[in-house]
Amino acid sequence: MTPGSLTRLRRGSLERLRSGSVERPRGGPLERPRGTSPRRLRRGSFLAILVAMALVPGPASAARPCTSKACESAGRVRWARPLPGTWVARPGLAGTTPAQGEAYAAMGARIAAIGLGTTVLAYQSRSGAPAWESALASFRAGSRIVSVRVWPGVVTAGVDVPGRRPGSAVTRHEVVLDSGTGRLLRIYPAAAFGGAVAANRTRTVIVGETAVTSYSNRTGAVLWSRPTGRAAQAWKVSGNDLYLTVSAGGYLSNGPVRALRKIFLRSGVQRLIRPPGRSFRGVLSRVFDSVVVFTSARGTVAYSATTGRRLWRRLGAVPGSADTPGGLLYLTDGSSLAGVEPETGRTQVRVSGGSTTGTSGFYAVRDGVVLGLDQGAQGDAWGYGVAVGRVLWTNSELPWPHYFVDLSGIGGSTSPTSGAILLAVCGQAGAAAPGAPGPVCDRPELVALNW
Repeated sequence: MTPGSLTRLRRGSLERLRSGSVERPRGGPLERPRGTSPRRLRRGSFLAILVAMALVPGPASAARPCTSKACESAGRVRWARPLPGTWVARPGLAGTTPAQGEAYAAMGARIAAIGLGTTVLAYQSRSGAPAWESALASFRAGSRIVSVRVWPGVVTAGVDVPGRRPGSAVTRHEVVLDSGTGRLLRIYPAAAFGGAVAANRTRTVIVGETAVTSYSNRTGAVLWSRPTGRAAQAWKVSGNDLYLTVSAGGYLSNGPVRALRKIFLRSGVQRLIRPPGRSFRGVLSRVFDSVVVFTSARGTVAYSATTGRRLWRRLGAVPGSADTPGGLLYLTDGSSLAGVEPETGRTQVRVSGGSTTGTSGFYAVRDGVVLGLDQGAQGDAWGYGVAVGRVLWTNSELPWPHYFVDLSGIGGSTSPTSGAILLAVCGQAGAAAPGAPGPVCDRPELVALNW
């Protein structure tokens, strides 16, 4: 389940927003300083944001990269590169997107990659210099890339391939490319919402239709395989472990989750985690710091990833981002954003806001700084410090920003190793095309923004 409503910060009035406040919970074990008035906050639908974020690209008009030390600071454009193909500057949350199909991107310590159609383009993460381009020509017409992930030594791309006859089932394959050259290493079968969950130059672990399998990238041989049944299961990765639900009807049935299958990705060793009650409540939405989080229409329930014991419950709240460096899980609760301890659910920081107008949103949290993106031609990017209660940096050069997201929790715009945010932006919008939802983007760009 995609998280729900998320607090939003109004664009264009950052210096005058006074309605919210950063609060310290009383009696909590971790005290954080009370901040000054955060700038005006506003409400939004986090569910709508995440659905859009699965493909929400963005534009950059005056995204001027530079090489001085000052340009390495947060909020500065690290680099900007033109994007091929036809793009449209869509209004609202969509931002800059391909005119046909969707785009997927991911960024690692050395390589940033974006998939368009059946082509993967790679750039150096630090400089943005083009590294290589790989056209996946072996797939039949109508195939399309549906995920891109960057790993040490390799880049993986999930490709949906249509059946040979109209109306026949679509199958998914996972392509493994050498991250240094773009050379094709292997193609493995994958589940529709599965694919690569761990990879390096020597091996790749794939969530397939009926099993999780580790393959040798050198020979293609199976190193280990663990059956998961015929029903497609929900899954999340945390560190070196893969968590899959055990539900008779699979994740599409909304049936009870009787257990979790925990698989060590390096060896394939697995164990079942069962709740003390009859089942876990809700849909698996996140695993963070030895805690598994389930979400339902009533709210969020957290369980121990070791014993299955229920740890805490928050009615009416849904999980947003996880701040790994800061050690907090962020929940949206009404019109506020709360950072909670994963094991206790105790609120350590809270950003509360009043009602305003406008359209900007919170997208991710890293080391206590919330990334915000404003929508439209005058879009800004900004970093909001939850502990000090104010905007720490802004960048007004990113209109129609698009935030890449892989809803599995792997890949997307942010990476813990890259120190940057990967966005699509529109450097210059042209005339509206007949039937198009927005103006054609005359200069689509891929931008790396320091965070």
